[in-house]
Amino acid sequence: MLRGLYTGAAGMVAQMHRMDAIANNVANVDLNGFKRDTSIHKSFPELLIRRLSDNGVYVFPMGSADTAPIVGKLGLGVEQNEVFTSFSQGALKVTESSFDFALDGKGFFVVETPRGERFTRNGNFIIGREGMLLTNQGFPVLGENGRIFIKENNFIVDQLGRIFVNQIFQDDPERLVSMRENQWEETIQIDTLRIVDFEQERYLRKQGGSMWIDTEESGPAVQIAEERFPRVLQGFLEASNVNVVQEMVKMIEVNRAYEANQKAVTNHDNITAKLINEGVRV
Repeated sequence: MLRGLYTGAAGMVAQMHRMDAIANNVANVDLNGFKRDTSIHKSFPELLIRRLSDNGVYVFPMGSADTAPIVGKLGLGVEQNEVFTSFSQGALKVTESSFDFALDGKGFFVVETPRGERFTRNGNFIIGREGMLLTNQGFPVLGENGRIFIKENNFIVDQLGRIFVNQIFQDDPERLVSMRENQWEETIQIDTLRIVDFEQERYLRKQGGSMWIDTEESGPAVQIAEERFPRVLQGFLEASNVNVVQEMVKMIEVNRAYEANQKAVTNHDNITAKLINEGVRV
């Protein structure tokens, strides 16, 4: 009888984990480059129920006891297996800002932090006082040669992540627009945005602020082959891949599943109490 209590309680805990993942997705729906999480569950190993002999005495047949007739299976509930992150492409939105970048394809920007390198899909960058390209949190964005130093209105980035500058365009925005239309004369390449990928990106660990850190399971950051290199789009940002409508539907499903498990626990508790109380009187 108590097995039903534990099974119902396990179901309630599983729905709590699902709700945590959904709430985190909804809270970060407007965070550029955010990737939604899904709580994955697995069932406890099921037990096979075998029929005993009619007189209540279990007789071991010749050979193995596994030959006893199977009545059915007994489930013991579920538990959380992992929180899976979906790295599907988010929608691209136009900002027309020279400091906004989006990756169309697999890959991550590399950011330098006091605790080491971190990786992000959020290309909403700014320029620091010293002309350094920074994230909104103030961390330097790294290129192939290290930190990137530029000036406002004097640089462009092509779809391969190459950074071109020309000092004569610093105060001439119209000429800068013409550069973006593939008129590259009199420009100098100073660096290339460092963009990396991982063997097993699903095992990256979130660090907050739309950043990730590599783990032993994900493997270290590796260079991306030319045929798989993502397009770098200047003047765009990648929105989160969270669908608010789907998340709200899931939230309703979780609430109903939680209530169902809660009622199962309550019913088992009432039946157990009735059995104990009436059994004692009998």
